[in-house]
Amino acid sequence: MTVSPLILTTLAGLSTGAGGLVVVLCKPTQRLLCISAGFAGGVMLAASLADLVPGALRFYGVYLPPFACGGALVLLLGAGMLMAALLGRLLPEEEELAARMAGDTARTAALRTALITGAALLLHNFPEGILTLFAGTADPSLGIRTTLAIALHNIPEGVAVAVPFAYALRSRVGGAAAALVSGFAEPAGAVLAMLFLHRWFTPGFLNGTMVMVAGVMLWVALAQLLPSALAGRDRLPGLLGAAAGLLGMLLGIAALP
Repeated sequence: MTVSPLILTTLAGLSTGAGGLVVVLCKPTQRLLCISAGFAGGVMLAASLADLVPGALRFYGVYLPPFACGGALVLLLGAGMLMAALLGRLLPEEEELAARMAGDTARTAALRTALITGAALLLHNFPEGILTLFAGTADPSLGIRTTLAIALHNIPEGVAVAVPFAYALRSRVGGAAAALVSGFAEPAGAVLAMLFLHRWFTPGFLNGTMVMVAGVMLWVALAQLLPSALAGRDRLPGLLGAAAGLLGMLLGIAALP
């Protein structure tokens, strides 16, 4: 039986919600928050440097000489990092958030981290949904394998979104819902591709978008998540979280067809 590519894309996206179940099962504490920040940073570093950038490097290497290929990737990564920095400036400052949260600085920092992480993963999931749709359209068996692999590496992304939201909002359900919503970017990207934007989504455009998304995630990991995970006196939870995030995402990448 052939499964619709759009259904496959939706299932891959909704698997992000499975990661959100962590906050339903475990009470979000400050220690879990440090582990989660490290975990999310590890996930984003692995996804960027071991998946998105090498994939684009292989693609552009076919059409461009080595120097031009490397220069294009550096420019796209830089553009993604600049986009992430601008996104950070658009979000409310911690002092403004603290005023709304009765001066609770821990929850304030967690909420800002959650917003930045969620935005970065939304950007990541959008083109990922388009790729899943294209894979399922071109070859149903490839679409199923791609869906399973992406679903596997979407689960740690769900954890990365759910824990800081649950801690900041003091709501486990809210954290799980945030993880689920971030996964909806995948079917949304697929629907937009089918209805309006299919002419733009050439392999070159998609690979360039992926490199820019890698730049966004590198900035979020290095400037926001890992510093937050290692900010306290006890850095072991953050380090263990980062190691688990790296390992989990590398295993997910290894499963990709």
